[in-house]
Amino acid sequence: MGPATFLFLSALLLASPSCAQRRWMRPPAENPIDKISIQANFDPNQFAGKWFLVGVASRCSYLSENSHQLEATNVVVSVAGTTPSKSLLIGTSRPMDGICWNIKQFYHATKTPGRYLLKGRGSPVDVVVGETDYSSYAIVYYQKARKITAKLYGRNIRVSDAMVTKFEERVVAVGFNEDLTYYFPTYGFCDVADQFHILDGLIS
Repeated sequence: MGPATFLFLSALLLASPSCAQRRWMRPPAENPIDKISIQANFDPNQFAGKWFLVGVASRCSYLSENSHQLEATNVVVSVAGTTPSKSLLIGTSRPMDGICWNIKQFYHATKTPGRYLLKGRGSPVDVVVGETDYSSYAIVYYQKARKITAKLYGRNIRVSDAMVTKFEERVVAVGFNEDLTYYFPTYGFCDVADQFHILDGLIS
């Protein structure tokens, strides 16, 4: 065996394990939220303002067991920053044990308009604005630990039957059924929380 042949075979033996590993390595599993379409040409400035939470589709066991205790919830969206991909400040107001609370959160903008990242305790949450007409409804998807939740928001306390039907069609498309869809009260909303009942979850 000549020196050239020996070097070739040695190189081949050294390379073989890594080549085989690359050949049999499984591709990473697709992120479920990547399959959801994002509102085209999403405009955070038009999305800003007050929204009422109308419905939620989720496999959350706590929600299933306590759906009879859902409280009227509304959010106020504000735009943060001046870049094209603007982050959002979210203030969620709802009564808990008869007291109005306000929860503040920061949705970090990503490179994709309409897609955000919510950081906090535990796993981060991916947020996608699936569709909205800005003036009457919005369907927003949330993913934590690869589990999807979908929410229907309205500019008014009630949305049209057509909007509810559209929401139900969208959540069926991502694997939910009517037993996993819950609707919120249209009364008992909070407008103001005093300084002692504000939960600041802002992480910027």
